[in-house]
Amino acid sequence: MWPAPGGSHTGPNPTDRGKLGSKRHVVTDRTGITLVSCVTGANRHDSVVFEELIDDLPAVRGLPCRPRRWPERLHADKGYDFHRCRDHLKRRGIQDRIARRGIERHDRLGRHRWVVERTHAWLAAFGKLRVRFERSIQTHLALLSLACSVICVRSLPQFC
Repeated sequence: MWPAPGGSHTGPNPTDRGKLGSKRHVVTDRTGITLVSCVTGANRHDSVVFEELIDDLPAVRGLPCRPRRWPERLHADKGYDFHRCRDHLKRRGIQDRIARRGIERHDRLGRHRWVVERTHAWLAAFGKLRVRFERSIQTHLALLSLACSVICVRSLPQFC
């Protein structure tokens, strides 16, 4: 059986005349290192995979006397402004910093959001990830993981 046109995890892009496309969802630390990523169809809303991404976060190292599992706070854009997303963070003891739709302007959250945008730019610098040509989702996820690993290695201090 042949894979679907465009491969799995694709969908009609609402901003590009309905062409098939995919979307990367990324959670980073404050330096832009990718902690968790996933790929969905371009027609899926950002908030659909929110719970899955948060649950896949690696454990955060706390103080020796006060170990933690989750980060203290999470910054997100207006695409995640839903009670379901806020409740999911609250159940895990994470303080939400999610911009409110129709209330807050984008420049307030931009002080923190640019880190994720920079990470997306770093990922787009890898030519194979800029436009998805692979039909196999496994190949695309492998390339995404490799790119995240390269970004992580590049952030290590350079010793001569």
